[in-house]
Amino acid sequence: MSSRLKRLLHNYQSHISVPWQSGLAGSQKVIFTVYDKTDELRFRSQLTEFEIATTNAEHKWCEIDISNAFPEWMSEIDYKEGYFESPEDIETTLDDFLDDLVDKLKPKIEATDDNTVVAIIGIGTLFGYAKASDLVNKIAPFVAGRLLIFFPGEFENNNYRLLDARDGWNYQAVPITTGQ
Repeated sequence: MSSRLKRLLHNYQSHISVPWQSGLAGSQKVIFTVYDKTDELRFRSQLTEFEIATTNAEHKWCEIDISNAFPEWMSEIDYKEGYFESPEDIETTLDDFLDDLVDKLKPKIEATDDNTVVAIIGIGTLFGYAKASDLVNKIAPFVAGRLLIFFPGEFENNNYRLLDARDGWNYQAVPITTGQ
């Protein structure tokens, strides 16, 4: 594990082991674990360490990988061949993709309790198809425990930038970074 990822894991362990406040709104239950986009493969190989840190802090773990959400959604569309011929036409249906993703995530999230960390990985795969902020805003209200977003990008001055490429957005999540 690289030293950056070790620091990230250590900072996550420190945060997740603190007793949880109850009665929080959905957006107050969100944790962004921010790592350098170049660490994606190393991060994924160490994901189990975050699960272990969570269970050692006596919380449950529910991991949801959305890496294949877009290709799975595309494969279900009857008229997908038309999008390959005219990719610009897909812009009009991307809201449908996000709504479908939320519909698929909602039952998994609602099946968890207030002592569970719902960990979303693969958020970077939404780039170009949906905004990470839109997904977080739509699913956070369904989380009883904590929503952990593994975020390949940057956090600076209370702004998150996915893959360092898109304009950032201000979100009230707890940032876990390598620099804390």
